[in-house]
Amino acid sequence: MSRTDDLPPRIYLITPPQLDPEPFAADLARLLDAAPVACLRLRLGTDDEDAWRVAANHLLPVCHEREIALVIDDHFRMVEPLGLDGVHLSQPRASVRKVRKALGEDRIVGAFGGASRHDAMNAAEAGADYVSLGPVRAGALGDGAEADAGLFAWWAEMIETPCVAEGGLTPEIAATLSETTDFVAPCRSVWEAEDPAGVLRAYASALA
Repeated sequence: MSRTDDLPPRIYLITPPQLDPEPFAADLARLLDAAPVACLRLRLGTDDEDAWRVAANHLLPVCHEREIALVIDDHFRMVEPLGLDGVHLSQPRASVRKVRKALGEDRIVGAFGGASRHDAMNAAEAGADYVSLGPVRAGALGDGAEADAGLFAWWAEMIETPCVAEGGLTPEIAATLSETTDFVAPCRSVWEAEDPAGVLRAYASALA
């Protein structure tokens, strides 16, 4: 999961926290055919590992048929048994080195850096394949923090590790970050829209 410098940012989708795996997989297939997507992150609002496992098993073939990486939130011990592409560590101070040692070099290890240069840099220096910065809109994650345009500009100039813009993202904000981020994660409203494919195409157009 990387970006060539002369290409625009790519779309990084995050699942809704509640989903019914079988119908969602069918809906996802149609959505992924509507616009190019680089990665899907499985993020569920439950601690039930069976629910994570069932969802991953339904979504993996949909993603891999389209050569899209599937990463899972935090449950890195599930990555290898389920054949997933990697893990996203959702806590800024999660141990990237520990997870990298467990998964090896061939799996994706992404990390959330939030709006903190310090946390994001630490994740990059620890060997994260990408770091997500956000929220891009103050209050989108509930704590008032904001990863503003200046943070992305600084990251693009100083850090080689790819970054993902997430948290309250809209097509308009995505367009303003198109020169300074590698991936954009549409906000969850994409799943709530009457026409999710149309919303995804709006993001793709904003990045072109």
